[in-house]
Amino acid sequence: MLPAEIIALKRDGRPLPPEAIAAFVQGLVDDSFSEGQVAALAMAIYLNGMSAEERVSLTTAMRDSGTVLEWDLPGPVIDKHSTGGVGDNVSLILAPALAACGAFVPMISGRGLGHTGGTLDKFDAIPGYRTSPDLDLLRRVTADIGCAIIGQTADVAPADKRLYAIRDVTGTVESVDLITASILSKKLAAGLDALVLDVKLGSGAFMKSLDEARVLAQALVQVANDAGCRTSALLTDMNEPLASAAGNALEVRNAIDLLTGSEIDSRLWDVTIALGGEALAAAGLKANAEEGASAMADALQSGRAAEIFGRMVAALGGPADILSRPQFHLPEAPVIEEIYHGDEGFIEAMDTRAIGIAVIGLGGGRRKASDKVDYRVGFDWISATGRHVDREVPIARVHAASPEAATLARRAFIDAVTVSQTPAEERPLVLERIG
Repeated sequence: MLPAEIIALKRDGRPLPPEAIAAFVQGLVDDSFSEGQVAALAMAIYLNGMSAEERVSLTTAMRDSGTVLEWDLPGPVIDKHSTGGVGDNVSLILAPALAACGAFVPMISGRGLGHTGGTLDKFDAIPGYRTSPDLDLLRRVTADIGCAIIGQTADVAPADKRLYAIRDVTGTVESVDLITASILSKKLAAGLDALVLDVKLGSGAFMKSLDEARVLAQALVQVANDAGCRTSALLTDMNEPLASAAGNALEVRNAIDLLTGSEIDSRLWDVTIALGGEALAAAGLKANAEEGASAMADALQSGRAAEIFGRMVAALGGPADILSRPQFHLPEAPVIEEIYHGDEGFIEAMDTRAIGIAVIGLGGGRRKASDKVDYRVGFDWISATGRHVDREVPIARVHAASPEAATLARRAFIDAVTVSQTPAEERPLVLERIG
């Protein structure tokens, strides 16, 4: 079919047959679809939607547009995906903990998007760590150690790279159909047996409401299962940063503190344990999510997960003593200042997106793709909602490249925090399971 015929089908609200979707994906890879034609079809999909069958066809065609990994390992291959948040460093803890439970985790991650942080940017804060190895190194590290966290290579789902770049500048990013295909094409190309999804909602998430998050989670779970990968999703709260740190090196240090047991953020622990329990149950390593959660807790408390994290970092080029000397290896900002709120009372709410934007303002993220990231900057000591504060109790600490940047970030953080005279009602952290 000609590109114009395929565009016209979806423009008129009709379903695209599998052969039309295959032709479109091939056109993404070999450039037989022009940028304008890709944009036109993306907009038609955005406006008219896709059926479940179309979503599966698009996802699998994009998966098959590049290398699909195959494994011969003594355990299941599993992974996790988060839709993005602030202070979300779960992957750094989850992957080695799953590996300690007998799974193999080739985690293909992304960089920051909008106000949310990216797992690859966190690992780029570790000197020498290779976030873009070739597939042979990915296979070797995964088989030898149990997990490897890397970025998308040129071999993996190349159709998605081109489609996303065009969506990003044509107002079609928010399409559930295209989000689903984009996320799952990369994950399924890793040759997974099971997948767990963390779909976030709230002030720091792309999906603000429970209904929006549920729609996306249901689409992801249905397509992934129909494509042959056992998948479930948890809807989790992102109305405040998940960890008490937001910023690349700061989140790595925060994850190391949890792995080694020196300091544990309760919200981060709970989400990691819940996701790990789901993944182990889906992979058949445990009978149910409760048994999986117990195994995850043991992997962390015993130190096995920390050991695997350290070995993974070293195998991918990072320092072998990252666990024992993180302060020596992780970059530190020249200006570190405590932040105090002007009011006394209880932290009632946070504009989590504004905190993420403040990290970008410090240089800890990108306004455009070519921006260089300052891995040193961000916030730590972030207080949780419900905590009592006064003028002598800091609500956070800012790490900045200059006093001027620290001042601007401090004001932004204070403006993002609402203090009231009564404690806020505690919100559930995991709101729903889709499976």
